Parts: sequence; structure tokens; C-alpha cells
Amino acid sequence: MPLEQEVIGMLLGGFFIVMGIATVTTLVLWLKNKNNGSGFVWTLLHLLFFSVAMYFSLKAISFDYSHPMASEEISLQIGISGVIWAISVICLMIGIFNFSNEKI
Repeated sequence: MPLEQEVIGMLLGGFFIVMGIATVTTLVLWLKNKNNGSGFVWTLLHLLFFSVAMYFSLKAISFDYSHPMASEEISLQIGISGVIWAISVICLMIGIFNFSNEKI
């Protein structure tokens, strides 16, 4: 899909900033609250899988559309991204479930 030249760089920059803040925040909170490590592990797994899903999404939108099999390749990349995104949401839900079982 044709995009302006700066779009991919801005998407990557914004994604890395937000993901970096989320990862650092999760790690800092984990160090402060060591009593529920499994919830933080699942949250970090969510961030990891979500990052991989974003990689495939960005790969799909920056694919060379003049390629003879571009439609099939882009569809495959979006499908892979969707499956990995679903896995990341499952990890997030397990993490939230682990946090909700914590005794305050």
C-alpha cells in the first residue's frame, strides 16, 4: 500500500515510545510488588506478543504492492498478525485474572 515516506518511521517511533513506557512501567511495578510475579509475567508476554503482531502488521502495510502475489502476501501477514494479537490478548486476560486473585 503506498504511504508517505515518513509514515512508517513515525509509526515505529510512536510504537517504540509507547511500548517502552509500558514495559518499563510493568517492570518497575513488578520490582515494587514482588508478591504477584505471575501477573506481571503474563503482562510482559502480552507486550511481547503484541509487539510481534505489530511487526507483521507493519510488514503488511509496507509490502511492495507491485509484487505479483502482493494481495496473498499481505493477507497472510495480516492473518498472522491477527492470530498473534489474539494470543497477546489471551495473555493479558490471564494476567488480569492473576491480578484479580491477589489478596489486598
